[in-house]
Amino acid sequence: MAKLQVAIDLLTTEAALELASKVAPYVDIIELGTPLIKAEGLKVVTAMKNAHPEKLVFADMKTADTGALEAEIAFKAGADLVTVMGTVDDATIKGAVEAAKKYGKQVVVDTIGVKDRVKRAKEVTAFGVAFVELHAGLDEQALPGYSVETLINEGREAQVPFSVAGGVNLNTIKDVVAAGATVAVAGGAIYGAEDPAEAAKALKEAIEA
Repeated sequence: MAKLQVAIDLLTTEAALELASKVAPYVDIIELGTPLIKAEGLKVVTAMKNAHPEKLVFADMKTADTGALEAEIAFKAGADLVTVMGTVDDATIKGAVEAAKKYGKQVVVDTIGVKDRVKRAKEVTAFGVAFVELHAGLDEQALPGYSVETLINEGREAQVPFSVAGGVNLNTIKDVVAAGATVAVAGGAIYGAEDPAEAAKALKEAIEA
């Protein structure tokens, strides 16, 4: 069954912990967004793991260089998963994977900016990453004509472990799951909801259905 990942794109540790406390019963992975980590540092990763040791904590580092070093820093802070950009040199991804093996953790490759996501997903999976995040960033989502269905179709075509991030909500999550996604990533659909807990619960129920 696909896991539900909440992407927390808030800017303070306090706000992130408050949101996580509401949605934790319904999510499998708690992602700390890049802006949050840049604003608060890796102390937010440690705080989240201490608060929710039973959950997978995902540090969205978006590493572009020194893969082993940045991954190790995040793992030491308590992260279970870290991201490396799919556009970088293979050596960066392989270095992060080696660090993950050392700590018993995992690496996810983020495909923002990758022109051929299907091809790259197949390439990086061979390096031993946990899954590939087929990801349209907020800027791309704002462009005319954007549809999450593009990511869903790419995941179906790639035939590798993948997540979908960029427009996952109650209307699209069933298609994400049907395509075979390992993880469905919901950000604004949860933290932007009037009742984040109810939103997360509804998404989880849709996955289970």
